[in-house]
Formats: sequence, C-alpha cells, structure tokens
Amino acid sequence: MDKGRLEAFSDGVLAIIITIMVLELKPPQGTSWSALQPLIPTLASYILSFIYVGIYWNNHHHMLQAAKHVNGAVLWANLHLLLWLSLVPIATTWLGTTGIACVPAAIYGFLLFMAGVAYFILAQLIAANGKGSELAQALGKDFKGKLSVVFYAIAIAIAFLQPVVSCVIYVLVAVMWLVPDQRFEHLYAARSSASDG
Repeated sequence: MDKGRLEAFSDGVLAIIITIMVLELKPPQGTSWSALQPLIPTLASYILSFIYVGIYWNNHHHMLQAAKHVNGAVLWANLHLLLWLSLVPIATTWLGTTGIACVPAAIYGFLLFMAGVAYFILAQLIAANGKGSELAQALGKDFKGKLSVVFYAIAIAIAFLQPVVSCVIYVLVAVMWLVPDQRFEHLYAARSSASDG
C-alpha cells in the first residue's frame, strides 16, 4: 500500500489540530500589559501543545520516510494515534482556561499517555513490516518512547496533588523529544552513503 496517502492524510489532520488550537486563543480584555496576565496559562498550554503536535508530526514524518510500505494494521494504528492527538485541543483549552487545575492537568497527561502508547504501537507495526529492516534497527528498543509513557503516567498521578509539577514533567518530556532523534538521522546517512557508493 502506498505510504504517501497515509502521510498526506496525517499531515492534514495534524494541521487541522494546530488550527483548532490557535482558534481557541482569545485576545486580552484590555490594552495594558497587565491584560495579558490572565492569558498566561492559556498561552503556555497552547505553546506546549503546539510543540507536542510538532514533535509527533516530525517523528511521524521521519518514520514514514524510513518505511518501505504500510498495510491495513498500520492504517488503523495511525488512526488510533490521530484520535488521541485530535483530542489535544480540548484538553489544551481546558487546562489553560482553568489555570492548570488538577483534573484538566490529569486529562491532558492521559491524552499524552495515550498518544505515546499509540505512537509506540504504530512504530512497532511499521517496523514489523520489515523485520530486520533498517527501520526496525533504527527504532531498536525505543527506550525514549517507553520512558515518555512512564513519565506521563507519573505526571497523571502527581496532577491530583500538584498539577503544576505534572505540567513541568510534560515540558521535560517535550524537551527530551526536541533533541533530534539520531536513530533516523543515522539511517538516512547510511542510505545516502550506500547510494553514493
């Protein structure tokens, strides 16, 4: 099956998710700098969510570039990932407008947890399409993906006691993923060397 359609569809959905999030931002009710203060939690949650959607888009793109082909199971796993990501705008707005309250922080973490699990499943299915393939080797044991899900679970539990601390954990996981994923970079470099040689 052609992976191009899967990538184009996913890109469109992720673009819509970002658009919905930005449309939820409302202008300040005033003209002074102090009018921005009530918007800080909303802007912070938007920026964090934008970064997360960007991280998923980036890694999804790299993974599909490395894949040889996709099958029906991969299509459903991809929809599973997009389901959880499509709920991020609601959680983002709720988290921001409540000033980072307990339940919204926990729900936000739950969506990140489920998106992390869905991405892990998708990556494993794509890699399984070519056991021993370059992609399977590049993914390896996916330590960073597993660690992220563990951090999300911890942050969800902490959210009921200290929602701001749970949000700090969400930020730390995002920072961990902002560091470029060298697994795919090494794969592309090896491909480039092989085609040049």
